[in-house]
Amino acid sequence: MTDFATRRMMMVDTQVRPSDVTKFPILDAMLNVPRELFVPTAMIEAAYVGETLEIAPGRVLLEPRTLAKMLDGLDLQGNELVLDIGAGLGYSSAVMARLAEAVIAVEPDESLAKDAEAALEAAGASNVVVERQALAEGAPRHGPYDAIVVQGGVETFPPALEDQLKEGGRVMAVFMDGALGVVRVGVKRQGAIRWMDAFNAAAPVLEGFGKEKAFAL
Repeated sequence: MTDFATRRMMMVDTQVRPSDVTKFPILDAMLNVPRELFVPTAMIEAAYVGETLEIAPGRVLLEPRTLAKMLDGLDLQGNELVLDIGAGLGYSSAVMARLAEAVIAVEPDESLAKDAEAALEAAGASNVVVERQALAEGAPRHGPYDAIVVQGGVETFPPALEDQLKEGGRVMAVFMDGALGVVRVGVKRQGAIRWMDAFNAAAPVLEGFGKEKAFAL
């Protein structure tokens, strides 16, 4: 029988801590959320590897290091509402559920959303709501949000999501330029998000987050 608890500890000790993530709430959350519940059954043995996992065409579970560093940059508080865009099978939402008051997980893929709900229930993440909507639309009826996290690549940040972020709220996303990517942290000031580079990472660009292709003859 696979000892997933030991693998979780190894993930934190070899992938998260060496990436300068030392905040106890983040480490504790990642030690206690069973990541193996949030990957396709065929990939369960790869649940704790230090790389991005494809969970559906064009959709990924970000590597533990990337998610941990994004959460470190967001510095979520226990009274905050978080919007998790592209939640997939729900792992990121389950982790953030331990750091915030509530998480709204947006997942348009019906199969992923259904499996996410089951995994979140199994993990005891009762403060997560899964919304089946287009990723770029967010979930305006629950907003505005203290923080937004995008679980995939971005070329342009949708105005609808910018509108759903509270004044003073924070957002983190992987901005892609070809094959190269950088995670940026944004803070909303005077109605606009101001972005700063945080660290390098990469992920497939999500539907609705790509640049419009210029027409050429």
